[in-house]
This record gives sequence, structure tokens and C-alpha cells, in this order.
Amino acid sequence: MNDLLLRGARVVDPETGLDAVRHVAITGDKITSVSEDPVPARREVDVSGRVLAPGFIDLHSHAQTVGSLRMQALDGVTTALELESGAAPVRVAYQRASDEGRPINFGYSASWAMARMKVFDGAEPDGGWESFAALCGGPRWRDRATPAQIDLVLAELEAQLHEGALGIGVLLGYAPQTGRKEYVQVARLAERYDVPTYTHARFKNPDDPHTALEGIAEVVAAAAGTGAHMHLCHINSTSLRAIDEIGAVVSGARRHGLRVSTEAYPYGAGMTTVGVPFLSPENLPELGITPSDLVIAATGERPANAERLREIQRTDPGAMVAIHYLDEDDPADWSVLERALLLPDTAVASDAIPFAGPDGRLITDAWPLPPGATGHPRTSGTFSRFLATMVRGPGHLTLIEAVRRCTLQPAEVLSSVAPQFRHKGRVQAGADADLVLFDLDAVSDRSTYAEPGRPSTGVDHLLVGGEFVVRDGELLQDARPGRAVKGRLA
Repeated sequence: MNDLLLRGARVVDPETGLDAVRHVAITGDKITSVSEDPVPARREVDVSGRVLAPGFIDLHSHAQTVGSLRMQALDGVTTALELESGAAPVRVAYQRASDEGRPINFGYSASWAMARMKVFDGAEPDGGWESFAALCGGPRWRDRATPAQIDLVLAELEAQLHEGALGIGVLLGYAPQTGRKEYVQVARLAERYDVPTYTHARFKNPDDPHTALEGIAEVVAAAAGTGAHMHLCHINSTSLRAIDEIGAVVSGARRHGLRVSTEAYPYGAGMTTVGVPFLSPENLPELGITPSDLVIAATGERPANAERLREIQRTDPGAMVAIHYLDEDDPADWSVLERALLLPDTAVASDAIPFAGPDGRLITDAWPLPPGATGHPRTSGTFSRFLATMVRGPGHLTLIEAVRRCTLQPAEVLSSVAPQFRHKGRVQAGADADLVLFDLDAVSDRSTYAEPGRPSTGVDHLLVGGEFVVRDGELLQDARPGRAVKGRLA
């Protein structure tokens, strides 16, 4: 007897191409059947009129707090991974999350940036993005390394891989003066263990020198020279208006057999710590923005001039800041975002930022989020916005292709380092019962830059390991079935 039967949904399985009304049975944490006729079960839920798809897999979520992950669950996410920045020590990050409990699945890469912070500044990282932000003002970690220092960084990364890291996260854009030799050696380490790297490219300027194309070309060259799987983070915000040129390079690399994968999110503003080198006032003209295009998350301040921006960077380098590169209401700018999202085989990934209070402190386990919570709308709305704008609106993508980019595509990025992902991103007998059910006519983001903590609408049910986390559109606050997903070297 099955535990649960989800009756009569439009079932979408991107691996087999199934898109038809079916009945999905679950026992424990696995799908036991996908059938044309109902099968016996102890419980049944009528989900007719809804789409049943694999739960969305977010490759790029810094939002690793319970409250922020709940918001992602309401956006259809069943697995949220911190891969670009990573965590350190990985073992501690996994243990802490497991002890606290998580509503959805979680996992971490080894952090190149925090390995450097340890080697160069003697820092002791203690977590993911929040630890990176706290330590990013360190004096030396961005320096060019000696051969001996590179060996120490590589040894730290190798140790993290053996503690379960899902590859290596490389924030090159935060330390652009580091040497290219070091990056190639990181790629060689990744190739030796057959794990991906997840790179924030070194440059993003539209004009020479240090162009976005130069930054992407470095990642492609590392793939060519080492054979490593190189994953390009947020190609939309790294490429900006050079997306067509960069898209052609990435597509060409794949045609030649290089392992280069990509991701994008449907927003025109990025968000990071205000002290990063590319936001130095002298660099902003090269990016086509001014200090007033930056918004300090905790205060809403738009720095009036370069002097004020430098003051904030000096006194609070870890403060979160939104960077408004593109105007989503401008058809020409929105077209740039569309072209990034529609690049072949580009996964959807949110670059989610954890919510914080007005005082800048992380909101850990409060629900609903308190008034005045600060963050970025992509934490709440990335996947629903993608479906609403790419499928329901202009119909740029079929439903099954859009679902593939949210599920199977990211699962395949991770399948070499974590065999568990061969059972995720699919609706088939034997697959993990990580599922989302949504109303295609209603699914949409509601979050804005002014109110980033507004949950998406249209996600009716979400199951993680066969357990409901969202039921009838309502979050179940006590549900914490999320499990650690670790690399095979652990």
C-alpha cells in the first residue's frame, strides 16, 4: 500500500518528455509509480488542474537560514545550494544546518575565497555567505599568491572536498588581482576529483580592458586547458549588455565538447557586499552605473557621490547593497535579461540573499518575516517569475523546457559530484519525492525591491522527501524534512 496518491495532475517529467495527466504515488521519500489509473494509497489528494513537476533545484542560494529557505519553498524550491561562495568549514556548515533542521534540502561547495582568508589573513571562517561577508574586509586575502600560498589554498580546498563539498566555489570577481595561474590550478584540482567549479567571473566591464568577455573567456580557457567542469554563475549579471557575444562563446565552447554550464536569474539588479572591488567608485563608470544606482539594503540609502560611497565601504564593507544595472521596466533592458535566460541549457538559479532586519542582522527562524525585512526579490520570486514571464506570458519556452531548466538541468550539473542528483529533477518511479504542484495560470512573483519579503503565489503544494512543506498554498512551519546533499568524497 502506498503512503500517498496525488491524483490527476498534469505531470511534467523533463527527462522522459512526459507531459500528461497522471496519478503519482509516494511511499516514504520515493515516488513509487506514475500511472494512468489510480493506485491504492492510505491518503489521497486531488490535484487535478495543477502542474506536478520535480521540485526546483537552486544552484545558487546564499539564503541558508530557515526563514529564507521557507520563502524559497513558497517559490517551488525543494533543494537550495550554496555553491558560488561556498562554506567553510564545510563539515561544520552541514552539521549546524542538520542540527537546526531545514524545510528544504541543502548543500555547500568548498569556498576558495574563505580558504584564501584563512591562508592570507589567519581568519577562521564559520559558515557560508554570512561568514564571507563578515570577513571580506580582511587586508590581504585578495593579494596575488606565492607558489607556497597556492599550495596551502589548494590543500584547504582538497580537505573540504573530502568533507562532502559539492565542488569548489570561486569568487574571482571579488579578488580580481589574484593570478590566473592559481585559477587554473584550482580547475586542475577540480578535474582530478571530477567535481565542478562554480565561478563568479573576474570581470564584467562592457569595454576594454577587463571586459565581461575577458572574464568569461578565462573560465572557458580553464575548461579547455584542464578538462574540468566549469560552471558560470549568474551569466545575466556577469555579461549584462554583452550577453549575445558571451552567449556565442559559451555555445561554441560546448560545441567543441568543453564542460561549461551556465545559470541566470530574471532580475536587473544584483546584490552583494558594498566593499567588493568592482564597486569602487573609480570602477563604476566602466560598468555604466553611478553611486546613486546602488541601494544600501539596511537603510535604503543611495550614495549621493563617490565620497559617500567610499565612506560606507570603509566603515561597513560587509553591508548588503543592491546594484541596479538594468531597468526591468525598459523593454530594451528586459530583452537583455530574456536573452540571458533563453541561452541554450541555461539553468535557473536565484543568487538568493538571506533576509535581514532593519539593523542588518540576519533573520534566522522568524515566520512570517518581520516588517521591514531587507533583501532582494530574487530570494522570494525567481522561479515563479521565470515561469510567469517565459511560459505563461510571451511563450518563449514550452512548459516542459522551462521545468527542465529549473530541475533536470541543475541536477545534471551535480550528478558527477553527488550521485543523489540522479534521483532528483525527475518524476519517475524510484525518484526522490521532491515535488512542486502549481497553478500555471496563477504562478507569479509578488516580491519587489521595496518589499522583497512577499512570497510568490500559485504554488499550492510542495513536498520534500515525501513530506508536505507547503499544503494548499500555506507554509507548514513545523515541517523540516530537508536533508543534506553531500559530495561523494565524504
